[in-house]
This record gives sequence, structure tokens and C-alpha cells, in this order.
Amino acid sequence: MADIRHCDQCGRAFEPRREHARFCSGPCRVAWNRAHRRDPATELRALDWSVAGLAELAPRLAALSGADHGRAVAVVSEAVWQVTIVDATLIRYYPDVYDAVLARRSPPQRRLIEGTMAGLRFVRNRMRSEAERDAFICASPVQPAGPDAAGPAGPCTWQPVPEPGLSSPRGARRTWEQSRYEAYQGFLAGHSVAETFSRATEFLRLAAAGVPAGAGMTAPAGR
Repeated sequence: MADIRHCDQCGRAFEPRREHARFCSGPCRVAWNRAHRRDPATELRALDWSVAGLAELAPRLAALSGADHGRAVAVVSEAVWQVTIVDATLIRYYPDVYDAVLARRSPPQRRLIEGTMAGLRFVRNRMRSEAERDAFICASPVQPAGPDAAGPAGPCTWQPVPEPGLSSPRGARRTWEQSRYEAYQGFLAGHSVAETFSRATEFLRLAAAGVPAGAGMTAPAGR
């Protein structure tokens, strides 16, 4: 069954092309943004501050190891929120810029970026409790030097997780939930946490750099 929504601006029913779509058309998006926008300069500064915070993640994540699981989970949880907030802001207000940066990548690179971001959205939506947060992070063991030697804890990696029960019983919402889980298993599980965030933040910083100065929240078109 199709996922039918009602446009936040005109109320018309429409079938969304994006998971978080709220408008049936570009003109409705622009009209709503104009009616509800705040100071464009303030909005752009807030985005700039959020993007600037991404640069601080790399050294913190690179230094993590499984030796201190509690700290690793705390740092990764914070990083997930920072990255997905910037991702959601760009998708919601500047989808054309976001898509243009994606379009400049080769098909394999584009698939990698899209899979990475979808996997991180899955993590964000599942990190509701301490137990769930713990399940995502593990240490990648380092091969010992000898048969009886104990190697140090390796870099943090994403842990494969069982398929969750999906909250939506049918339709496109369930399909999106399932696709996020599959993206996590395919693009994050078993891979380095630091590598994942490096790829995500590089893309988001490029996309944010493409937002025109003074664009405010009225620039994007489409759904």
C-alpha cells in the first residue's frame, strides 16, 4: 500500500518520494518556508556551527578503541546525533543542493554515501536505551603476535544486529524502516566506526558548502 500523506501547506494528498517529505510540490515548500521562516542569516549560522562541529569528531573517533567500551558508546552516540542532525537539516531545507552533491559522485560512490547515511539513521532511531546503544559498538580484535599472546583491543567497529521488529505494519513506511536496517547491515556492520563517520562528514561538509549565501530557508524546490 502506498504511503499517502497530506501536504503541510495546501493539504492535498500526495505520495512522497522522500522518507521525510512534507510537501506535495516545490511551490508549496517555498510558500510554507516563507510563512514560517526565521532570520535566514541566523539559520545559516546555525547550520555553519553544526557543520563546524563535525570537524571535531574525527580525532575523537580515531582515538577510540574497544578498551573503554562505555566511553566509545558515549562518543559514538553523540557523533550519530550530530551527523544525522546536519543530514536532516540539509535534506529538509536544501534537498536540491544535497542531491547535486550526490549526483557528482560515481554510481558506486553515491550508493556508498546513501547507504552510509541510511545506516546512521537506523542507528539514531534505535539508540533509545543503554542496551540498544551497547549492541551497536564492539572492538575489532587485533591478531596476537604469538599463539598465547593477548593482543590489544582494536579499533571500534559496528556490530551486526538482529533484524528489529518493524513499527509500521505495511506500506512505504515499513519499506523505509527495512531499507535503513539493510543499509546498516550492508554498509556499517563490520566496518570501522571512524571510517564511517569520516565518509559521512566529508559528504555533509561538501553539501553544506554548496548552500548559497543568503539562501535562508526558501531556496529548495521539489519534495
